[in-house]
Amino acid sequence: MNKRRRRLVQASLLGGAVAAGGLLPACAQPARQGKTIEPRRNGSLRILVLGGTGFIGPHMVREALRRGHSVELFNRGRTNSELFPDLVTYVGDRNNGLAPLAGGRWDVVIDNSGYVPRHVADSARMLATRASHYIFVSSISAYADFGSPLDEDSPLATIEDETVEEVTNETYGPLKALCEKRAAEEFGAERVAVLRPTYICGPGDHTDRYTYWPVRTMRGGEMLWPGTPQDPVQIIDVRDLANFVTDVAEKRISGNYNTVIPAGSFTMGGLLADCQAVTAAEMNPVWVDYEFMQTNGAAEGNEFPIWVPPQSDDAYIARVSGARARAKGLTTRPTRETARDTISWWKTLPEERSGNLRSGLKPAREEKLLAAWKSRQS
Repeated sequence: MNKRRRRLVQASLLGGAVAAGGLLPACAQPARQGKTIEPRRNGSLRILVLGGTGFIGPHMVREALRRGHSVELFNRGRTNSELFPDLVTYVGDRNNGLAPLAGGRWDVVIDNSGYVPRHVADSARMLATRASHYIFVSSISAYADFGSPLDEDSPLATIEDETVEEVTNETYGPLKALCEKRAAEEFGAERVAVLRPTYICGPGDHTDRYTYWPVRTMRGGEMLWPGTPQDPVQIIDVRDLANFVTDVAEKRISGNYNTVIPAGSFTMGGLLADCQAVTAAEMNPVWVDYEFMQTNGAAEGNEFPIWVPPQSDDAYIARVSGARARAKGLTTRPTRETARDTISWWKTLPEERSGNLRSGLKPAREEKLLAAWKSRQS
């Protein structure tokens, strides 16, 4: 696996994937009691979310509730369990612990916590007679190659041993592709929608991939920026993803969709302008070229998150076609709104969290690279 592709995968793993060995034992806890579900009202949907309390899930839950739908959750009850105390929550485990769902009926299942094909297959098989529509949130990491233009018909990643369940940098993408396949096999392709987002960002993101840039800008001073202002970047605001998921549910849309902002519409220069505008910080950008970064071991890894070198074999990570999703109604907000709301959210965090960016250059590392760049320029 190319190191650049690995960085995208590492960030995705940080965003919520877990190895099969880290799940709860097979015995599920009893279902936690919640309010009684009322009959559907004027076309409202009864939605089951597998997950729902991490980063992307709460945005999907809130959007569905805002539109008048009824939402229930299935999860292990470990993460942010206080978020939705008024919703019915089935506490169980995707690793042989689906029994709490046995008596339920839903219109739509939203699966945003599927990383292991067996778990997705088990969920889809069990729910195929209990729901009419399955929405699986995958990733553009599911594609086999990022060295050429990508759309939904591009080849997907494969893995030689399809029984592997450990989610690692190398297996994440192929396992996501297999999850998509298992969902379609068990539920029926005509009733499954697969969404493949790129870097998801916005309020609540605990990976700090996108967040690094406005937060570091806010600190001011000289700041390293990679490549050139013209280098393309591609993201999706988590709220735009949530809106589209709800649209897909309401319209019973099936098929595969890349959920990304339009290819070529956003650049590193645009990101810089957004960061400066929403922070009003006195920051001096220092652009360093790819050759310098390679020489100093900064061209790979996660030191410059979401940026992709146009010279690399993975250049098309930042230029994925989202035309099919847009034709189905995906809309994306101005990137500056994402930057503004991300900073507003960041300022609400406790100091132990806000003082520990999980992506990007550490201050000492940035200082060292700046000194090396200045030495080279003199």
